[in-house]
Amino acid sequence: MLASKRDQPVRERFQKLVLTLLPKGADVLDFGAGTGIDAKVYAGHGHRAFVYEPSDAMLGHLAVHCGEEIARESIIRVALPLTCKVYAVTANFAVLDHFSDHTALFEELSRVVDPGGFVLANMVNPYCLVDARYAWWRANLMNLVRRGKYAVPSESGVHRFAPRVVARAAAPHFRMERLIPRGPGLAIQPFMFLMFRRV
Repeated sequence: MLASKRDQPVRERFQKLVLTLLPKGADVLDFGAGTGIDAKVYAGHGHRAFVYEPSDAMLGHLAVHCGEEIARESIIRVALPLTCKVYAVTANFAVLDHFSDHTALFEELSRVVDPGGFVLANMVNPYCLVDARYAWWRANLMNLVRRGKYAVPSESGVHRFAPRVVARAAAPHFRMERLIPRGPGLAIQPFMFLMFRRV
């Protein structure tokens, strides 16, 4: 992940946006933290980073990659998201695309995020025309138009969502405040950032 020339600029844009939105010293929950790449950056900028990661294999890598931060308790592992209270929750690189419905998740996160705080998710962009070369994209185009979501047959069970569907699932606890990119950018960018403000 750290060496991926395709993903690194996306990761850096996401991290920069998080750091711009976080007040000084605010706590953050890295939801689906993986190896701790993002949490390490947040901790390095003075934010206590709670990490939730369900994969034991990823947790092993996280323990190595973030060993110093874990020892200093600038990164803290949580077994369940509800065990912490934070200003923001981040979910980078399609973590939320593994859910078929986000309603229960946002309800749970509403008890984790401080009023006025936010959830920022990096999700797979269902409108990216680069994917039009694949039969599964063309086969699901009407599902996207009619229902605003579809699942891609794969081991990982990844779903693709129109932003309006995620915004509807986030209500009434969160309101969508930002969508990046907008307009023509949605046709060419493989990922989209959705920011939800806690109301």
